Order: sequence, then C-alpha cells, then structure tokens
Amino acid sequence: MLVPINKRKKLEIKHNIKNKVQMILEKERIILKPIGSPRKNWEKAFEEMSKNNDDTLLFNDVFEDQNFEEWY
Repeated sequence: MLVPINKRKKLEIKHNIKNKVQMILEKERIILKPIGSPRKNWEKAFEEMSKNNDDTLLFNDVFEDQNFEEWY
C-alpha cells in the first residue's frame, strides 16, 4: 500500500504510526494500527521480578537425556 508523503507525515504525528503498521480489513474498511515495540518495558518488568524473587527458572535449561555429541 502506497501512502503519499504528506499523509504519511500526518499519520506519524497524529497517530504515532511509523514504518510498520498492522492492516485490518473490516466491513469494507481498511484500518491501520501502529505496531508498538513488542519488548517495551521488559527491563522494568524483569527488575520487578528480581526484587520479588520471581525470576527462577521454571525448568532446567539442559535436560538429563539431552545429547550434545551431534553439536561437536
């Protein structure tokens, strides 16, 4: 979809739409939504988990039956 530069600048300023958008087709309309940063605020969330001692592994990172021979 090509958007004229003057319309693109308006979208950037007014709706915080940058380079990537989600396009939804709905009832004869095209809806454009900005795609936010998927990892936004993760650092803060991990710090909070650490403070609450809620950052332990749920399972071992190496399984007992894991074979590393094929990687050498």
